[in-house]
Amino acid sequence: MTQRGSQRVRRPRRTEGSSARRAEGAPARRPQLARRVAAGKARLRRSQGKPGAGAARVLGMSTTRRAAVLAIVVCALAFTVAVPLRTYLAQRAEVAEQEQRQAQLQHDVQLLEQRKAAVSDPAQVEAEARRRLRYVMPGETPYIVQLPGEGAVPPAGQAPDPVASGDAAWYQQLWSTVGG
Repeated sequence: MTQRGSQRVRRPRRTEGSSARRAEGAPARRPQLARRVAAGKARLRRSQGKPGAGAARVLGMSTTRRAAVLAIVVCALAFTVAVPLRTYLAQRAEVAEQEQRQAQLQHDVQLLEQRKAAVSDPAQVEAEARRRLRYVMPGETPYIVQLPGEGAVPPAGQAPDPVASGDAAWYQQLWSTVGG
């Protein structure tokens, strides 16, 4: 009996028999391997029962770490989108401002074209020359009516006194009051 324990008896390998024995549920030759396979199957069955457990096991991260990674990804996307979005909004504001300016300039052009049409009329030119420049046609007698509110025109031979009329500079008015 002492020899029996020390010597190993080798059994011939049977390819069909051994696979058939494992398929029927017989224990494998190596018990450690059988335990590992059984533990893996049990783990697989447990993870199939929970809906989110598979992703956690595959990624190897806890819920907190996954949330942190998700927050970092969201922040990165926000920063990636923020600069182009700010540029887009600034350009839209600038386009709106330029369109408003263009509308104002078109309105000014219309007014100037109307003024050009009015000035091209000889009767309008004559009326402007009479009113602004006080021109008269040859043979007409000009009359100037001065109302009390308007500035008086000095006689032709006399120069206007700037101090008396209030057109002088402040220091000239001061000196005239001091000097008498």
